[in-house]
Amino acid sequence: MAENENGQEKTEDPTQKRLEDARKKGQTARSRELATLIVTLLSAIALLVLGPWMNARLLDDFGAGLALSRELVFDPQAAVGFFLDTLVHAVLTITPLLGALVVAAVIGNLLVGGWNFSWQALQPKWEKIDPIKGTKRIFAVRGLVELIKALLKVVLVAGAAAALIYLWRGDILALGLADLRVALAEAGELLAWFFIFAAGALIVVAAIDVPYQIWEHRRQLRMTHQEVKEERKQTEGSPEVKTRIRQVQMAMAQKRMMAEVPKADVVITNPTHFAVALRYDQDTMDAPRVVAKGQDELAARIREIAREHGVPLLASPPLARALYFSTRVDQEIPPGLYEAVARVLAYLYRVEAEQGGKPKDLRLDDVPIPPEFRR
Repeated sequence: MAENENGQEKTEDPTQKRLEDARKKGQTARSRELATLIVTLLSAIALLVLGPWMNARLLDDFGAGLALSRELVFDPQAAVGFFLDTLVHAVLTITPLLGALVVAAVIGNLLVGGWNFSWQALQPKWEKIDPIKGTKRIFAVRGLVELIKALLKVVLVAGAAAALIYLWRGDILALGLADLRVALAEAGELLAWFFIFAAGALIVVAAIDVPYQIWEHRRQLRMTHQEVKEERKQTEGSPEVKTRIRQVQMAMAQKRMMAEVPKADVVITNPTHFAVALRYDQDTMDAPRVVAKGQDELAARIREIAREHGVPLLASPPLARALYFSTRVDQEIPPGLYEAVARVLAYLYRVEAEQGGKPKDLRLDDVPIPPEFRR
């Protein structure tokens, strides 16, 4: 099991941040075997498609070079010009094949790991040329895997080549008796098919190497449990700080809530454990709204503020519990409690009219509470 410098085992999978940081450093999973397979396969396809055309153009250039006139040979300036023209023509002839190889190399490297450019990866790292660390890498598990892959490639490619030479031995020997143009065309086709069979052999190596490289990349980036905790603290913040922030936010919310209690029309209580302050303005509201609510100490503070500002207190335990558990602050009461609250407000207005002012402490027990709101 991999360990860090503190001796702790790296048992945790790398986090997304760890993977992104590694990518910024140029550390991504890459499969050279897959890139080799793609280059070999596309080279074969390019030879099959472009081979006849390239063969004809190069033979023409070769023939033109052997048919120089006497005047051209003894004219240095004309000879140099002819050489440069022939060179440019030959380069243009093989450019499509070279372009296909470049595209194949790019595609092969992008299939695993995707596009990634990092300046950090270009910076020189002296540990890469450290002979001691280099020796350790050779005899490490990764070095053993690379050796096995190399031997497997040799066996598979050599086996494919030997099989093709044996199967096509007659065609190969017949090339020496054929016309030059025909022999070169057939040789190019045989070479292309050899590449295709070699690519087929390399599929086995690539099928092993791709999953291994992805697994090895993630294994190298594994983290200890402490590293995961430290990273979480850096990205999400310390639990102590987050707890303190929540406490401050709750205190600010309670302060704003308490400022709304004096504006309430009534505070419905349990009478001691719960308190819910309601406000209703028939011109601006569709239904009564909860402006404050609390339990135990907070409920006592709501009752205290209500008494200080002359807000009526009405004891109705079933309704207080129903409102507390079914509503949020600054939210209208649910339709199921419309009738109960309407009865409370009607009772409050009647008592207020009879006494000629706002009553202080009231109680109303006969309040209809639907079964789904009972607590």
